Amino acid sequence: MTEIKKINAGNVEIGNGKLAVLAGPCALESLELGLEIGAEMKRLCEKYGFGYVFKASFDKANRTSIKSYRGPGLSKGLEQLAEIKEKLGVPVVTDIHEPWQAMPAAEVADLLQIPAFLCRQTDLLVSAAKTGRALNIKKAQFMAPEDMKSVAEKCRESGNADVMLCERGTEFGYHELSVDMRSLAVMRSFGCPVCFDATHSVQKPGGSGNSSGGDRRFVLPLIRAALAIGIDALFAEVHPDPANAKSDGPNMIPLEKMDFVLSQIKEFDSAARRTGFAQLDWAEV
Repeated sequence: MTEIKKINAGNVEIGNGKLAVLAGPCALESLELGLEIGAEMKRLCEKYGFGYVFKASFDKANRTSIKSYRGPGLSKGLEQLAEIKEKLGVPVVTDIHEPWQAMPAAEVADLLQIPAFLCRQTDLLVSAAKTGRALNIKKAQFMAPEDMKSVAEKCRESGNADVMLCERGTEFGYHELSVDMRSLAVMRSFGCPVCFDATHSVQKPGGSGNSSGGDRRFVLPLIRAALAIGIDALFAEVHPDPANAKSDGPNMIPLEKMDFVLSQIKEFDSAARRTGFAQLDWAEV
């Protein structure tokens, strides 16, 4: 059986037999909104026994339109993340887009995230790895899961083996993504914990003209499928009013629905852990 390298995001251990939930707004819209979402998600994760990591981006540098909201920027965004971290007592994860952002982001974030489109960028991976922070690296929409082994190796060769690999959907024609659930087992076979990004997997990139569309109806079905295979962490973007969110509204989960969603997650995750996660070497057991 493949031995999984456990990683730490602050006080949340990932890959230790307990599901971690990475959740929050897509982009930081305000400190108040971040605190509202983070406080409720912390409460719910404690209720269901999940480790919780607050997620938000200080800069969404890959928006469809140049006019789209990107976030408060590095300096103000990290200040807000630091305050959310301190006030709520939770670790935080945020994404970086350029090598020079790695070190300042690592001073606040407990887990650094590499966006899917950038997961092959060697300089970005090396800079992130050298911070010593654990990494959540999203599989690009154009890559096979087998290709992520080289991505993990770039980080390991740079002195950081604390790598989690994340599935977020694969290109399936224009403006469409599909999820090949086999990727979770494939990426876990590299010895890395795996994460499923449930909300970006239902995104329709550029599908609304000057912004991305999405279909949140399929978030829970995909979560249940991923949990049946077995995952170490779940990534989800949540918002109290997705229709008026400044980024990724169509695929975000309404905050008021998260109690029900997490109750479902608890049932499926518990069943998968009782029977054991799907392994590629199962025939040899």
